[in-house]
Amino acid sequence: MNFLRKSFYRWFGVLGFCLLATTLSAIGPPESGLSTRKGSIRPSNIIARDTPNDNGNSITILWQLSPDDALVKKYEILRGVADKESLSVVGSVMSGERCFFDDKVKVGMKYFYQIVAVTDSERVGSEISKPVQSRGQWFNTNRFNVLIGVILFSGLILYFIARTKKGKAPFIRRISGLDAVEDAVGRATEMGKPILYVPGLSSISDIATIASLNILGEVAKKTAQYDTTLLVPNRDPIVYTVALEMVKESYTHVGRLDVFKPDNIFFVSDNQFAYAAAVDGIMVREKPAANFFIGMFWAESLILAETGATTGAIQIAGTDSVHQLPFFITACDYTLIGEELYAASAYLSREPLLLGSLAGQDYGKMIILIVLLVSSGLILLASIFKFPIINQILQLFNVS
Repeated sequence: MNFLRKSFYRWFGVLGFCLLATTLSAIGPPESGLSTRKGSIRPSNIIARDTPNDNGNSITILWQLSPDDALVKKYEILRGVADKESLSVVGSVMSGERCFFDDKVKVGMKYFYQIVAVTDSERVGSEISKPVQSRGQWFNTNRFNVLIGVILFSGLILYFIARTKKGKAPFIRRISGLDAVEDAVGRATEMGKPILYVPGLSSISDIATIASLNILGEVAKKTAQYDTTLLVPNRDPIVYTVALEMVKESYTHVGRLDVFKPDNIFFVSDNQFAYAAAVDGIMVREKPAANFFIGMFWAESLILAETGATTGAIQIAGTDSVHQLPFFITACDYTLIGEELYAASAYLSREPLLLGSLAGQDYGKMIILIVLLVSSGLILLASIFKFPIINQILQLFNVS
Protein backbone atom coordinates (compact mmCIF):
# COMPACT_ATOMS: atom_id res chain seq x y z
CA MET A 1 0.00 0.00 0.00
CA ASN A 2 2.80 2.41 0.87
CA PHE A 3 4.52 1.40 -2.34
CA LEU A 4 1.46 2.33 -4.41
CA ARG A 5 1.10 5.66 -2.55
CA LYS A 6 4.74 6.61 -3.16
CA SER A 7 4.52 5.64 -6.84
CA PHE A 8 1.38 7.80 -7.24
CA TYR A 9 3.08 10.83 -5.65
CA ARG A 10 6.19 10.32 -7.81
CA TRP A 11 4.25 10.15 -11.08
CA PHE A 12 2.01 13.02 -10.07
CA GLY A 13 5.08 15.19 -9.34
CA VAL A 14 6.67 14.35 -12.71
CA LEU A 15 3.40 15.14 -14.49
CA GLY A 16 3.09 18.48 -12.68
CA PHE A 17 6.67 19.45 -13.55
CA CYS A 18 6.10 18.61 -17.22
CA LEU A 19 2.92 20.68 -17.30
CA LEU A 20 4.76 23.67 -15.72
CA ALA A 21 7.63 23.38 -18.15
CA THR A 22 5.22 23.22 -21.11
CA THR A 23 3.36 26.29 -19.87
CA LEU A 24 6.55 28.32 -19.40
CA SER A 25 7.79 27.31 -22.85
CA ALA A 26 4.53 28.48 -24.42
CA ILE A 27 4.59 31.81 -22.59
CA GLY A 28 8.29 32.47 -23.37
CA PRO A 29 10.73 34.75 -21.50
CA PRO A 30 9.64 38.11 -20.07
CA GLU A 31 9.35 41.02 -22.55
CA SER A 32 12.68 42.90 -22.84
CA GLY A 33 11.80 45.21 -25.78
CA LEU A 34 12.72 48.41 -23.93
CA SER A 35 16.29 47.40 -23.10
CA THR A 36 16.81 45.81 -26.48
CA ARG A 37 15.53 48.88 -28.27
CA LYS A 38 17.75 51.11 -26.18
CA GLY A 39 20.69 49.06 -27.22
CA SER A 40 19.73 49.36 -30.86
CA ILE A 41 19.39 53.15 -30.91
CA ARG A 42 22.25 53.97 -28.59
CA PRO A 43 25.01 55.98 -30.38
CA SER A 44 28.53 54.72 -29.70
CA ASN A 45 32.23 55.35 -30.22
CA ILE A 46 32.03 59.03 -29.30
CA ILE A 47 35.26 60.92 -29.94
CA ALA A 48 35.85 64.54 -28.89
CA ARG A 49 38.99 66.28 -30.13
CA ASP A 50 40.38 69.73 -30.70
CA THR A 51 39.38 71.17 -34.09
CA PRO A 52 42.54 71.51 -36.20
CA ASN A 53 43.60 74.73 -37.96
CA ASP A 54 41.57 77.14 -35.84
CA ASN A 55 42.16 79.77 -33.17
CA GLY A 56 41.33 77.39 -30.33
CA ASN A 57 37.63 78.16 -29.87
CA SER A 58 36.21 74.94 -31.29
CA ILE A 59 35.98 71.23 -30.43
CA THR A 60 34.92 68.56 -32.95
CA ILE A 61 32.67 65.70 -31.73
CA LEU A 62 32.35 62.50 -33.80
CA TRP A 63 30.25 59.40 -33.08
CA GLN A 64 28.91 56.23 -34.65
CA LEU A 65 25.26 56.41 -35.68
CA SER A 66 22.63 54.32 -33.98
CA PRO A 67 22.00 50.93 -35.62
CA ASP A 68 18.32 51.94 -35.90
CA ASP A 69 19.08 55.47 -37.10
CA ALA A 70 15.75 55.57 -38.97
CA LEU A 71 13.94 55.66 -35.61
CA VAL A 72 16.00 58.61 -34.36
CA LYS A 73 14.56 62.11 -34.79
CA LYS A 74 17.70 63.96 -33.77
CA TYR A 75 20.93 63.69 -31.81
CA GLU A 76 21.44 66.08 -28.92
CA ILE A 77 24.98 67.01 -27.91
CA LEU A 78 25.49 67.40 -24.17
CA ARG A 79 28.56 69.06 -22.73
CA GLY A 80 30.03 69.15 -19.27
CA VAL A 81 33.01 70.78 -17.64
CA ALA A 82 35.68 68.49 -16.24
CA ASP A 83 35.27 69.71 -12.65
CA LYS A 84 31.44 69.49 -12.72
CA GLU A 85 29.12 66.50 -13.00
CA SER A 86 26.14 68.13 -14.73
CA LEU A 87 25.65 68.08 -18.51
CA SER A 88 23.86 70.68 -20.61
CA VAL A 89 22.66 70.68 -24.20
CA VAL A 90 24.89 72.74 -26.50
CA GLY A 91 23.35 71.77 -29.83
CA SER A 92 21.62 69.13 -31.90
CA VAL A 93 21.82 67.59 -35.37
CA MET A 94 19.35 65.64 -37.46
CA SER A 95 19.45 61.87 -37.79
CA GLY A 96 22.07 60.64 -40.21
CA GLU A 97 24.65 63.21 -39.11
CA ARG A 98 27.63 62.09 -37.07
CA CYS A 99 29.63 65.27 -36.54
CA PHE A 100 29.18 68.44 -34.51
CA PHE A 101 31.40 71.51 -34.02
CA ASP A 102 31.17 73.12 -30.61
CA ASP A 103 32.40 76.69 -31.15
CA LYS A 104 31.41 77.99 -27.73
CA VAL A 105 34.33 76.72 -25.68
CA LYS A 106 37.16 78.43 -23.85
CA VAL A 107 40.79 77.78 -24.67
CA GLY A 108 42.51 75.48 -22.18
CA MET A 109 39.35 74.37 -20.33
CA LYS A 110 38.62 70.62 -20.25
CA TYR A 111 35.22 69.40 -21.47
CA PHE A 112 33.52 66.04 -21.88
CA TYR A 113 30.57 65.18 -24.13
CA GLN A 114 27.67 62.78 -24.48
CA ILE A 115 25.45 62.09 -27.49
CA VAL A 116 21.74 61.48 -26.83
CA ALA A 117 19.57 59.81 -29.47
CA VAL A 118 16.03 61.22 -29.31
CA THR A 119 13.03 59.28 -30.64
CA ASP A 120 9.30 59.89 -30.35
CA SER A 121 9.14 58.13 -27.00
CA GLU A 122 12.57 58.04 -25.39
CA ARG A 123 16.06 59.47 -25.06
CA VAL A 124 19.08 57.18 -25.02
CA GLY A 125 22.54 58.48 -24.23
CA SER A 126 25.94 57.25 -25.32
CA GLU A 127 28.95 56.73 -23.13
CA ILE A 128 30.77 59.83 -21.84
CA SER A 129 33.72 60.93 -23.94
CA LYS A 130 37.20 61.42 -22.59
CA PRO A 131 38.03 64.98 -21.42
CA VAL A 132 39.29 67.25 -24.19
CA GLN A 133 40.50 70.85 -24.35
CA SER A 134 40.89 73.22 -27.28
CA ARG A 135 44.14 74.87 -28.36
CA GLY A 136 44.91 77.45 -31.00
CA GLN A 137 47.25 76.58 -33.85
CA TRP A 138 50.00 78.88 -35.11
CA PHE A 139 49.62 77.83 -38.73
CA ASN A 140 46.57 76.77 -40.76
CA THR A 141 47.75 73.91 -42.93
CA ASN A 142 44.70 74.35 -45.17
CA ARG A 143 46.18 77.69 -46.27
CA PHE A 144 49.56 76.32 -47.26
CA ASN A 145 48.88 77.30 -50.87
CA VAL A 146 48.37 80.88 -49.73
CA LEU A 147 51.81 80.81 -48.08
CA ILE A 148 53.32 79.63 -51.35
CA GLY A 149 51.57 82.47 -53.17
CA VAL A 150 52.83 85.07 -50.69
CA ILE A 151 56.39 83.79 -50.96
CA LEU A 152 56.20 83.77 -54.76
CA PHE A 153 54.66 87.24 -54.92
CA SER A 154 57.19 88.70 -52.46
CA GLY A 155 60.04 87.02 -54.32
CA LEU A 156 58.96 88.64 -57.59
CA ILE A 157 58.89 92.10 -56.01
CA LEU A 158 62.29 91.69 -54.36
CA TYR A 159 63.77 90.33 -57.58
CA PHE A 160 62.59 93.27 -59.67
CA ILE A 161 63.68 95.79 -57.03
CA ALA A 162 67.19 94.31 -57.07
CA ARG A 163 67.15 94.19 -60.87
CA THR A 164 66.09 97.85 -61.09
CA LYS A 165 68.81 98.94 -58.67
CA LYS A 166 71.35 97.38 -61.02
CA GLY A 167 70.17 99.69 -63.79
CA LYS A 168 67.78 97.30 -65.56
CA ALA A 169 64.61 99.33 -65.14
CA PRO A 170 61.39 97.64 -66.29
CA PHE A 171 59.38 99.06 -69.15
CA ILE A 172 56.45 101.25 -68.13
CA ARG A 173 54.07 102.32 -70.81
CA ARG A 174 53.57 106.01 -71.44
CA ILE A 175 50.79 107.66 -69.41
CA SER A 176 49.67 110.92 -71.02
CA GLY A 177 48.22 112.38 -67.85
CA LEU A 178 51.52 112.03 -66.01
CA ASP A 179 53.57 113.29 -68.92
CA ALA A 180 51.42 116.44 -68.80
CA VAL A 181 52.46 117.23 -65.19
CA GLU A 182 55.69 118.85 -66.37
CA ASP A 183 53.78 120.89 -68.97
CA ALA A 184 51.20 121.97 -66.40
CA VAL A 185 53.84 123.20 -63.97
CA GLY A 186 55.71 124.97 -66.76
CA ARG A 187 52.51 126.63 -67.98
CA ALA A 188 51.72 127.92 -64.49
CA THR A 189 55.25 129.26 -64.12
CA GLU A 190 55.11 131.12 -67.43
CA MET A 191 51.71 132.64 -66.62
CA GLY A 192 52.68 133.51 -63.06
CA LYS A 193 49.62 131.73 -61.70
CA PRO A 194 49.32 129.14 -58.92
CA ILE A 195 48.66 125.41 -59.15
CA LEU A 196 45.66 123.96 -57.32
CA TYR A 197 46.00 120.41 -56.01
CA VAL A 198 42.92 118.67 -54.50
CA PRO A 199 43.93 115.38 -52.76
CA GLY A 200 40.40 113.98 -52.75
CA LEU A 201 37.78 114.07 -50.04
CA SER A 202 38.39 110.74 -48.33
CA SER A 203 40.42 109.95 -45.20
CA ILE A 204 44.03 108.83 -44.93
CA SER A 205 42.89 105.20 -44.69
CA ASP A 206 41.77 105.23 -48.32
CA ILE A 207 44.35 103.83 -50.74
CA ALA A 208 43.42 106.47 -53.33
CA THR A 209 44.28 109.22 -50.83
CA ILE A 210 47.69 107.66 -50.14
CA ALA A 211 48.39 107.43 -53.87
CA SER A 212 47.31 111.06 -54.27
CA LEU A 213 49.67 112.22 -51.53
CA ASN A 214 52.55 110.40 -53.25
CA ILE A 215 51.77 112.27 -56.45
CA LEU A 216 51.50 115.51 -54.47
CA GLY A 217 55.07 115.00 -53.28
CA GLU A 218 56.34 114.73 -56.86
CA VAL A 219 54.31 117.75 -58.01
CA ALA A 220 55.63 119.75 -55.04
CA LYS A 221 59.23 118.99 -56.09
CA LYS A 222 58.57 120.48 -59.52
CA THR A 223 56.79 123.56 -58.16
CA ALA A 224 59.69 124.09 -55.73
CA GLN A 225 62.20 123.96 -58.60
CA TYR A 226 60.26 126.55 -60.61
CA ASP A 227 59.20 128.62 -57.58
CA THR A 228 55.53 128.22 -58.47
CA THR A 229 52.77 128.69 -55.90
CA LEU A 230 51.10 125.43 -54.87
CA LEU A 231 47.66 125.55 -53.20
CA VAL A 232 46.45 122.40 -51.40
CA PRO A 233 42.97 122.67 -49.75
CA ASN A 234 42.06 119.71 -47.51
CA ARG A 235 38.85 118.28 -46.18
CA ASP A 236 40.27 115.83 -43.63
CA PRO A 237 42.43 117.15 -40.74
CA ILE A 238 44.76 114.14 -40.80
CA VAL A 239 45.19 114.36 -44.57
CA TYR A 240 45.99 118.05 -44.10
CA THR A 241 48.75 117.23 -41.62
CA VAL A 242 50.29 114.57 -43.88
CA ALA A 243 50.03 116.80 -46.96
CA LEU A 244 51.77 119.64 -45.13
CA GLU A 245 54.69 117.41 -44.15
CA MET A 246 54.99 115.86 -47.61
CA VAL A 247 55.12 119.24 -49.36
CA LYS A 248 57.65 120.50 -46.84
CA GLU A 249 59.79 117.39 -47.35
CA SER A 250 59.63 117.84 -51.14
CA TYR A 251 60.81 121.45 -50.89
CA THR A 252 63.61 120.31 -48.58
CA HIS A 253 64.59 117.53 -50.97
CA VAL A 254 65.24 119.97 -53.83
CA GLY A 255 66.93 122.51 -51.53
CA ARG A 256 64.20 125.18 -51.73
CA LEU A 257 62.87 125.16 -48.19
CA ASP A 258 63.23 128.97 -48.16
CA VAL A 259 60.33 129.37 -50.61
CA PHE A 260 58.04 126.94 -48.80
CA LYS A 261 54.82 128.60 -47.58
CA PRO A 262 52.93 126.46 -45.06
CA ASP A 263 49.85 128.68 -45.33
CA ASN A 264 49.28 127.41 -48.88
CA ILE A 265 48.42 123.96 -47.49
CA PHE A 266 45.30 124.49 -45.40
CA PHE A 267 42.19 122.86 -43.95
CA VAL A 268 38.84 124.03 -45.33
CA SER A 269 35.85 122.06 -44.00
CA ASP A 270 34.88 118.47 -43.32
CA ASN A 271 31.47 119.04 -44.94
CA GLN A 272 31.39 117.64 -48.47
CA PHE A 273 29.62 120.43 -50.33
CA ALA A 274 30.99 123.20 -48.14
CA TYR A 275 34.44 122.00 -49.16
CA ALA A 276 33.41 121.85 -52.84
CA ALA A 277 32.02 125.40 -52.67
CA ALA A 278 35.23 126.69 -51.06
CA VAL A 279 37.43 125.05 -53.73
CA ASP A 280 35.18 126.47 -56.47
CA GLY A 281 35.65 129.92 -54.93
CA ILE A 282 39.44 129.48 -54.96
CA MET A 283 39.37 128.54 -58.64
CA VAL A 284 37.19 131.53 -59.54
CA ARG A 285 39.22 134.05 -57.53
CA GLU A 286 42.79 132.79 -58.01
CA LYS A 287 42.29 131.38 -61.52
CA PRO A 288 45.08 128.77 -61.24
CA ALA A 289 46.83 127.73 -64.42
CA ALA A 290 46.55 124.02 -63.59
CA ASN A 291 44.12 122.00 -61.46
CA PHE A 292 44.86 118.53 -60.08
CA PHE A 293 41.90 116.45 -58.84
CA ILE A 294 43.51 113.23 -57.68
CA GLY A 295 42.12 110.89 -55.01
CA MET A 296 38.67 109.72 -53.95
CA PHE A 297 35.69 111.81 -55.02
CA TRP A 298 31.91 111.54 -54.83
CA ALA A 299 29.04 113.71 -56.09
CA GLU A 300 31.18 116.88 -56.02
CA SER A 301 33.49 115.63 -58.78
CA LEU A 302 31.52 117.24 -61.63
CA ILE A 303 31.04 120.46 -59.66
CA LEU A 304 34.80 120.84 -59.21
CA ALA A 305 35.79 119.76 -62.72
CA GLU A 306 33.16 121.90 -64.46
CA THR A 307 34.10 125.01 -62.47
CA GLY A 308 37.78 124.46 -63.23
CA ALA A 309 37.03 124.07 -66.93
CA THR A 310 35.28 127.46 -67.03
CA THR A 311 38.45 129.17 -65.74
CA GLY A 312 40.50 127.87 -68.67
CA ALA A 313 42.94 125.89 -66.53
CA ILE A 314 44.62 122.70 -67.68
CA GLN A 315 43.08 119.92 -65.60
CA ILE A 316 44.52 116.55 -64.63
CA ALA A 317 42.27 114.17 -62.69
CA GLY A 318 42.70 110.69 -61.31
CA THR A 319 40.52 108.36 -59.22
CA ASP A 320 39.73 104.70 -58.72
CA SER A 321 36.02 105.44 -58.28
CA VAL A 322 34.30 103.98 -61.33
CA HIS A 323 31.22 106.16 -60.78
CA GLN A 324 33.15 109.45 -61.01
CA LEU A 325 35.45 108.61 -63.91
CA PRO A 326 32.93 109.64 -66.63
CA PHE A 327 32.67 113.16 -65.16
CA PHE A 328 36.43 113.62 -65.00
CA ILE A 329 36.94 112.22 -68.50
CA THR A 330 34.36 114.68 -69.83
CA ALA A 331 35.47 117.84 -68.01
CA CYS A 332 39.27 117.35 -67.65
CA ASP A 333 42.11 117.34 -70.14
CA TYR A 334 43.79 114.20 -68.76
CA THR A 335 42.44 111.46 -66.50
CA LEU A 336 44.28 108.72 -64.63
CA ILE A 337 42.04 105.65 -64.70
CA GLY A 338 42.11 102.99 -62.00
CA GLU A 339 45.57 101.55 -61.38
CA GLU A 340 47.27 104.34 -63.30
CA LEU A 341 46.70 106.28 -60.11
CA TYR A 342 48.75 103.78 -58.10
CA ALA A 343 51.54 103.66 -60.70
CA ALA A 344 51.84 107.45 -60.88
CA SER A 345 54.35 107.88 -58.05
CA ALA A 346 56.69 105.28 -59.59
CA TYR A 347 56.21 106.80 -63.05
CA LEU A 348 57.09 110.32 -61.88
CA SER A 349 59.92 109.58 -59.44
CA ARG A 350 61.59 106.65 -61.27
CA GLU A 351 62.85 105.34 -57.93
CA PRO A 352 64.09 101.72 -58.10
CA LEU A 353 62.04 100.66 -55.07
CA LEU A 354 58.78 101.87 -56.60
CA LEU A 355 59.57 100.69 -60.13
CA GLY A 356 60.58 97.23 -58.92
CA SER A 357 57.45 96.94 -56.80
CA LEU A 358 55.31 97.96 -59.77
CA ALA A 359 56.90 95.35 -62.07
CA GLY A 360 56.66 92.62 -59.42
CA GLN A 361 52.96 93.35 -58.87
CA ASP A 362 52.25 93.18 -62.60
CA TYR A 363 53.94 89.79 -62.92
CA GLY A 364 52.06 88.61 -59.83
CA LYS A 365 48.76 89.59 -61.45
CA MET A 366 49.80 87.71 -64.57
CA ILE A 367 50.39 84.56 -62.49
CA ILE A 368 46.99 84.96 -60.81
CA LEU A 369 45.35 85.26 -64.23
CA ILE A 370 47.08 82.08 -65.41
CA VAL A 371 45.94 80.23 -62.26
CA LEU A 372 42.35 81.36 -62.84
CA LEU A 373 42.44 80.15 -66.44
CA VAL A 374 43.96 76.78 -65.48
CA SER A 375 41.44 76.32 -62.65
CA SER A 376 38.54 77.12 -64.96
CA GLY A 377 39.81 74.53 -67.45
CA LEU A 378 40.18 71.91 -64.72
CA ILE A 379 36.65 72.53 -63.45
CA LEU A 380 35.36 72.04 -66.99
CA LEU A 381 37.33 68.79 -67.38
CA ALA A 382 36.14 67.54 -63.97
CA SER A 383 32.51 68.06 -64.97
CA ILE A 384 33.02 66.15 -68.25
CA PHE A 385 35.39 63.26 -67.48
CA LYS A 386 34.80 62.76 -63.73
CA PHE A 387 38.48 62.05 -63.01
CA PRO A 388 39.23 62.08 -59.23
CA ILE A 389 42.75 63.40 -59.83
CA ILE A 390 41.30 66.60 -61.32
CA ASN A 391 39.43 67.34 -58.08
CA GLN A 392 42.62 66.71 -56.13
CA ILE A 393 44.48 69.22 -58.30
CA LEU A 394 41.68 71.76 -57.80
CA GLN A 395 42.10 71.47 -54.04
CA LEU A 396 45.57 72.97 -54.46
CA PHE A 397 43.91 76.24 -55.48
CA ASN A 398 41.29 76.20 -52.73
CA VAL A 399 41.82 79.03 -50.22
CA SER A 400 38.60 78.62 -48.21
